[in-house]
Amino acid sequence: MATKSIVTGGAGFIGSHLVDALIERGDDVHVIDDLSGGKRELVHEKATFHEETICDREAIAPIFEGADYVFHTAALPRVQFSIEHPIETHEANVTGTLNVLKACVDGGVKRVVFSSSSSIYGDQPTMPLVEDMAPGPKSPYGLHKYMGELYCKMWNEIYELPSVCLRYFNVYGPRQSAEGAYALVIAKFLKQREEGGSLTITGDGKQTRDFTHVTDVVQANLKAASSDSVGSADVINVGAGNNVSINKIAELIGGEVEHIEARYEPHDTLADNTRARELLGWAPSVTIEEGIAELKKLHGLS
Repeated sequence: MATKSIVTGGAGFIGSHLVDALIERGDDVHVIDDLSGGKRELVHEKATFHEETICDREAIAPIFEGADYVFHTAALPRVQFSIEHPIETHEANVTGTLNVLKACVDGGVKRVVFSSSSSIYGDQPTMPLVEDMAPGPKSPYGLHKYMGELYCKMWNEIYELPSVCLRYFNVYGPRQSAEGAYALVIAKFLKQREEGGSLTITGDGKQTRDFTHVTDVVQANLKAASSDSVGSADVINVGAGNNVSINKIAELIGGEVEHIEARYEPHDTLADNTRARELLGWAPSVTIEEGIAELKKLHGLS
């Protein structure tokens, strides 16, 4: 009998890549997505698609019956969006996560892999960012993800639900959305380059990010689900361990640049990925140069 895996947010950027990998290994994959951020066409044809919101616990609960693994990627992401829409994002990111965890317990799920975020760290005085640093979220989104981790820990302690929390660092790659005011920088730059416009850099562009390719994030999820070394709501950084400036990203993509007003955001991120290497046997495999070269090729850019 095939392993039953559920991917919440499986029509989204990270979730759809994860669905593809699970289908490839032979899982019976169920996708839960309300299509508020995802796209139906990104869902693998062999996956069972449920157009539901994780905010509706009664609607999603039956899907979890007998599931082996749940990969909880569904969220209303973006730091700035959460600042402007704190109520709606709390409902999806916190109450939605609670609904998923309750459904997992009731459905007898073997393990949950929770998509967390480096936004939990906020501004830290030292780099790299290590999992045992005191959290200091600077946005509702960062706070929501921290609350999700705490719920995973509590659900493990009270209900013995095995889980792993993966703190992603600036995930990028194919299928990343360039739409809207909250598009992430690499996708946004690629679109601007395609359209012949200037690449708009906020502030001086010296702020750095630890960009992590989506295929590496998918591998971390698969390993987190199967590793015997984790399961007690372990918190693990998933980052390349190499940060580059926004100016460097613009240089790699190419084209004219234009500096615009700085916005409220942490200045730097850099992952210490020792724990992922030791507990999951995971290591990043795609450099930022390779990843952007691949994306430029996909977009027909030289």
